[in-house]
Amino acid sequence: MQRSMPQRGDHMMKVYETYADTLFRIAMVHLGRREDAEEATQDTFIKLMEKAPTFNDAEHQKAWLIRVITNHCKSLLGKGWRKREVKLEGADSLTTDNPEDQALIELVLSLPVKYRSVVHLYYYEDYPIREIGEILQISESAVKMRLKRGRQLLKLELEGAEPQ
Repeated sequence: MQRSMPQRGDHMMKVYETYADTLFRIAMVHLGRREDAEEATQDTFIKLMEKAPTFNDAEHQKAWLIRVITNHCKSLLGKGWRKREVKLEGADSLTTDNPEDQALIELVLSLPVKYRSVVHLYYYEDYPIREIGEILQISESAVKMRLKRGRQLLKLELEGAEPQ
């Protein structure tokens, strides 16, 4: 009987299966297009394989992956070709079956990136403020301020959308 040894590829597949959806959602929040989000997710796992960092635990690994994809998305948004592109209305956005959730997702996606990422990590990924600060490499007070300003922007949009 042949005994199988754990392979590095098996470990990477397990990591991919565990975190790919989370990283894809974060990339969609930043980039807004499925193709770009898929590419950013793929690039993040390539960086994980290339750098092969050691992690203290699973949360440390997840935080590292989120920080890498967030920085990668910021880098992509800063590139010149991205600034010149024209978005097609309604093309490849995040979707849900619930119309109220869809409206809220679209409002969150319309926020500036620095507010969008904090709001997503806090409300959709359930990260506490301290960990968001560590992931984004900003202070806790900056996280709180971005959450506050993001909420204010969302509130203004929601109040403006409702009939008076």
